[in-house]
Amino acid sequence: MKTLVVVIHPNLQESVINKRWIEELEKYPDHYFIHRLYDTYPDEKIDVAKEQKLIESYDKIVFQFPFYWFNCPPLFKKWLDEVLTHGWAYGSKSGYKMGGKKIAMVLSVGVDEEEYRADGKYKYTLRELTTPFELTFEYIKADYRYFFAYYGIELNATDEWIEKSVPDYRKFLESL
Repeated sequence: MKTLVVVIHPNLQESVINKRWIEELEKYPDHYFIHRLYDTYPDEKIDVAKEQKLIESYDKIVFQFPFYWFNCPPLFKKWLDEVLTHGWAYGSKSGYKMGGKKIAMVLSVGVDEEEYRADGKYKYTLRELTTPFELTFEYIKADYRYFFAYYGIELNATDEWIEKSVPDYRKFLESL
């Protein structure tokens, strides 16, 4: 069963880790379909019907993005607002088209994990900061599987460090 990986990175060409993860997945076209949201909608005008049809075609969906400003890139928020419509994603007998689908997030995080603790610099865990996504996916009756986060990109982005992330990333995707 193929997994849809929705990549939401506003500058993927200059990414160090998200770009490498995508390169890895491209080796397995029978297992992963990569949907680059910013490449598909450079004008940010989302084709809602096209996105809904794409989502309906997969049982496993991963949203991959850099986590910054304690949130997602703006195009993902817009995608959630526009694609998860009443009568399709929720609110009617014919709705809940994402119901039961396995949903997960893959996050690249700039700072070290220790910064995301009650006694850390940012006072909250990443799990707490991503609660709105969890609630959204629960609301539309998706089978939310939480997230994979790779921390410390701002401090550690050597080639060796990036390569070390790849097996963990693949293992997470395969576990869905």
